[in-house]
Amino acid sequence: MKKTWLAIAPAIVAIILSSCGNNNAPAEHPPVAAAKPAAPTGEDVYKRTCVACHQANGEGMPNTYPPLAKSDYLSDKAKVIKQVLKGSSGEITVNGKTYNNTMPPQQLSDEEMASVLTYVYSNFGNSGGTITPEEVKAARAAL
Repeated sequence: MKKTWLAIAPAIVAIILSSCGNNNAPAEHPPVAAAKPAAPTGEDVYKRTCVACHQANGEGMPNTYPPLAKSDYLSDKAKVIKQVLKGSSGEITVNGKTYNNTMPPQQLSDEEMASVLTYVYSNFGNSGGTITPEEVKAARAAL
């Protein structure tokens, strides 16, 4: 019996060591790097930050929050960028109607702000247009 034990002991030790993760054999499948999450689209940012007040259709809330849909207020891009960056309170006139409420400054990156404003300018019956991160950055620097 002692001879049998001595004969199989090295095999048992080898099995134990290889099962403990000390195996230097190459992995069958190399690890896959995690994909970088895609930047949020303008629509994503709108749904996250704007929809509660301006609504999914961009029509706002009557007598409370102004519409973004077919909005004459969007004619001055610099003013729009500044308002989103800085927020506002008090009266504004949109499409001939006066609104008196508060909009908090939006905590968005230059890229997110450009993306959401381009989304607004390109949807809700607006005439289109693009806001670039560089325009947002310049407006932010001027505040």
